[in-house]
Amino acid sequence: MIDNQKGKWIFVAVFTWLFMWGGMGQAQTAKYLVLLKDKTGTPFTTDKPTAYLSQRSVDRRSRQGIALTSRDLPVNPSYVSQIRQTGAKVWYTSRWLNAVLVEATSAQLTAIRALSSVKEIEFNRALRTARLSAEKQTNATQQKFGMDAFNYGASLSQIQMLGVDAMHDQGYNGKGMLVAILDAGFLNSNTNPALSALFTEKRVVTTYDFVKNETSVYEDHSHGNNVFSIMASFKENSLIGPAYGASYALLRTEDDNSESRLEEANWLIAAEYADSLGVDVINTSLGYNQFDNEADDYTYADMNGKTTLITRAADWAAATGMIVVASAGNEGASAWKYISAPADADSVLAVGAVGSTKALASFSSIGPSADGRVKPDVCAQGALTVLSNQAGTVTAGNGTSYSAPLIAGLVTAFWQSQPQLTAMQVIDCIRRAGDRFASPTPQFGYGIPTFAAATEVARAKYLPMGVGGNKPTEAIVFPNPLENANALQIQWGAEFTGKKVEVALTDVAGRVWLQQSVMANEPSSKLTLPMAMPQGTYVLKMNDNERVRVLKVIK
Repeated sequence: MIDNQKGKWIFVAVFTWLFMWGGMGQAQTAKYLVLLKDKTGTPFTTDKPTAYLSQRSVDRRSRQGIALTSRDLPVNPSYVSQIRQTGAKVWYTSRWLNAVLVEATSAQLTAIRALSSVKEIEFNRALRTARLSAEKQTNATQQKFGMDAFNYGASLSQIQMLGVDAMHDQGYNGKGMLVAILDAGFLNSNTNPALSALFTEKRVVTTYDFVKNETSVYEDHSHGNNVFSIMASFKENSLIGPAYGASYALLRTEDDNSESRLEEANWLIAAEYADSLGVDVINTSLGYNQFDNEADDYTYADMNGKTTLITRAADWAAATGMIVVASAGNEGASAWKYISAPADADSVLAVGAVGSTKALASFSSIGPSADGRVKPDVCAQGALTVLSNQAGTVTAGNGTSYSAPLIAGLVTAFWQSQPQLTAMQVIDCIRRAGDRFASPTPQFGYGIPTFAAATEVARAKYLPMGVGGNKPTEAIVFPNPLENANALQIQWGAEFTGKKVEVALTDVAGRVWLQQSVMANEPSSKLTLPMAMPQGTYVLKMNDNERVRVLKVIK
């Protein structure tokens, strides 16, 4: 279980420079994203990351060999102070963009522009609200689907399509993983019967409304509740989500009544917060392409993976070792028809929608990206997707935002089963697991993945084993699974032979069960395991200061 109190502490650490909005007087104000020139003079360093990141966040990077960079450092607090002295109100700061989100009058903005620490203003004109990637909810009820399906009830079709039932049978449900959902609001999620287990077990570790700058997210739009229920519900014989065992951070970034580009900035800040918490997977269901002011519209050429703020933010999130899953969009039947940002990001899993027969949903946005990459990446059921609405009724809805949480749930539990993989390796496995991987299309991308297919990819591509008695180049472990063995044997391989190796065995929650230094002078070494070590999935890390090898161990 994730420590809720630690999550709250990290929020304070990350948003030290956040100031609550107050009355702005008679002068008209607007919000601006102020880009700073540098981080010179910041008191923060990459040597002491826990001053601004949780230990879980640091560990996520470490497991994947991701080094901290200057982009991870908070903005210089003295620069924020200079901006505040103009009279402008500071809402948030952005580590990744090195920016400050302010609310200012035109006179205050002029003063801000004159500061030597300011580079430029990212944008300062109204932008239509991002479109939620969901169609109108149907009136279908739980009874319409029948109750004869074992355990999963009405949700059986969407679960079986991805092989999630087999995944659950093997004990993988997201336990120990942390997921952030960035959406428009989570109306009544805290009282939704299908989600009650998460609240009883305190697995909703934090909530924040980046639109209103407050902690509660349960009073506004219902879209996030629907998405959350698809991914995390556990209501036997009715609705079970792929990652019902995970922990969650619920973050509101979208104001459905707004016509402002603020939503992209909100998303950036929320993604940084998710990073600081140590989130593993982000699910998001927003799409940006066309706006009220035609001069602000994006073009298809902008869907190139590097233009829009939210797309850049999604790639920055991926660079920290998180996996971002995004809806492809619902423009398939419109004149636009293409994916919308951030689905165009190259390090994001963009998800299209199919029906229960695996036929493409008419509304599902198509690819490729403007620079010719395969998009969407994969598909899942997004037509008549079973969910639990804000009234707690099991019903159905349509949209790629309802296919995305199915894939995000699959990704979460698959990563739980393969903790030795990096985020990009997980994405590669999911893409290669698609039933159209050999012949991707602009409609389906790589197709519909399954847990079993992704597992086979992981075993074939990322778990090399020595065979035929030949000395392997890479280290291997045996027996694996351990079953009743009380010791683990490491065959060092050429990469570690003759070297001092630091060995650590941890479970998926990060608890250390074995840690010692070993001289790899012999072909193999035997490590005695603690008697109290329970059954489960473990991560064995070997480090000789030149290379790091990470392997999965099953007991």
